[in-house]
Amino acid sequence: MSDPVRSVVGMKILHTSDWHLGRTFHGHSTLEALAEVLAALVAQVRENDVDVVVVAGDVFDSATPAAPAYTLLTDTLVALHATGARVIVTSGNHDSAARLGFQARLLRDGIHVVTDPRTIGEPITIDDADGPVRFFGIPYLEPAIVRQHAAFRTSTDADAGDGAYGHPLRTQAQTLAHAMGLVRAGMAEHPGRSVVIAHCFAAGVDATAGLEREIRQGGIDMVPVSVFDGADYVALGHIHGRQALAERVRYAGAPLHYSFGEQHKPRGSWLVDLAADGAVDAQWLELPVPRRLVTLTGSFDEILSAENVAAHVDDWVCAVYTDDLPQTEPMRRLREKYPFCALVQHEPARIETAEERSYSERLRTAATDEERIDAFLAHVRNGAGATPREQELIREVLDQRTLAEALV
Repeated sequence: MSDPVRSVVGMKILHTSDWHLGRTFHGHSTLEALAEVLAALVAQVRENDVDVVVVAGDVFDSATPAAPAYTLLTDTLVALHATGARVIVTSGNHDSAARLGFQARLLRDGIHVVTDPRTIGEPITIDDADGPVRFFGIPYLEPAIVRQHAAFRTSTDADAGDGAYGHPLRTQAQTLAHAMGLVRAGMAEHPGRSVVIAHCFAAGVDATAGLEREIRQGGIDMVPVSVFDGADYVALGHIHGRQALAERVRYAGAPLHYSFGEQHKPRGSWLVDLAADGAVDAQWLELPVPRRLVTLTGSFDEILSAENVAAHVDDWVCAVYTDDLPQTEPMRRLREKYPFCALVQHEPARIETAEERSYSERLRTAATDEERIDAFLAHVRNGAGATPREQELIREVLDQRTLAEALV
C-alpha cells in the first residue's frame, strides 16, 4: 500500500469510479474481491487524511442489483464516512438513479448521492481552511430522457449563444455542453474553487484503456474535453483504465479488472490536492489486485507446461492455444491445472491464405476417397488435413467398406 501523502494546505480529494457492484467475471462473482479492494481504498482515505471522496458513476453494474451489492455499497460508504471524509456519489449509465439512493442508511450527513439532472447547477459546498469548494455532480445524461426537463430545453435559434444546439438535444456532446452551461451559471452564482463530476466518454481517451461494453459494441458518442473548461478539477468516470486527458481532467478507472483486455492496466484512484488558488496536484494511489489476470498463448502443451502452471496456478487465466486442430475438452483439461481458467480460445497459428486451393478444386483433383476425406478435413479445419493416425483410421474404415461390398 502506498505511503500516506501529506500536504500543508489545500483540500484532499480521492477520485474513484466504476465500482460495478454486482458484476460477474466470466460467470464468477466479483463481490468478494471488490470488497477487499474497497476496504483498501477506505484505508487509503484514512491514511491520507482525505477530505472528500468522489465516486464518478457506475456504482452498480445493473439497474436491478442483487441484495449483496446493496450491502457492500452500504458498508463501504459507511466506512468512508467513519474516516471523517465527506462522500459524493453520482450515477452512471449502469445505475438506476432511484435505486442508487434507496437505502436510508446512506442518506446521512456527509454522504451525498447525486442522481437528479435537475440539480446539476446546484453545488454541494464543502469548506476547508481556504474557503468553499463547490462540487457539481453531473449524473449520466441520456439525451432522450433528460431533454424532457425544463432545464434541458434549448433554444431553436442556432445563434442563441454557447451551448445552444437547438431543440431537442440528441448527443452526449450536446447534452454535456448544456449541462456545463448550467454548472457555469452555478459557479457564477456561488464563487469559489470548483470540482465537476461526470460520467461520459471524453475525446482524447486511449481506446485501449478498458472501454465499457456498450462503447465497444454500440459506437462512440464523444464529448470534447473543452466542454469542461472553467472547472478547477474534473473527475470523470466511464472508462475502466486511468487517463489524464489534461492536468485537471482525469479518469480514475475501475478499482478491479473486469476483462482480460484490462489485465495490464493499473488499478487505483487519484489523490488530488486542490490548493487555495485552484492549482491541482494529482498523485496515483495503487490498489491491490486480489487475483492477477494473465493470457497464455502457445500450443496446448506449452500452456500446460510445468513452468507455466507453477507461475500462474493462482491467476485468472485466458488460454489461447495455437494448435492447428481443436483440442478435446480443452476447458476441463485446463482447469485440472489452472483452477481459475476463465476463458479458452482456439486461434490456429496456421491461417489458410486466399491463394491456397478452394475446397471445390481439391475435390475435383482428388483421385481417391481417402484424398476426398482429407480435402474435407482441410476445408473445415483451417487447412489442416488428416494426421498420420487419422489417415490410418480412414484407411481401416475404407478397407472395411471395400471388404463389405465384395461380400455382398
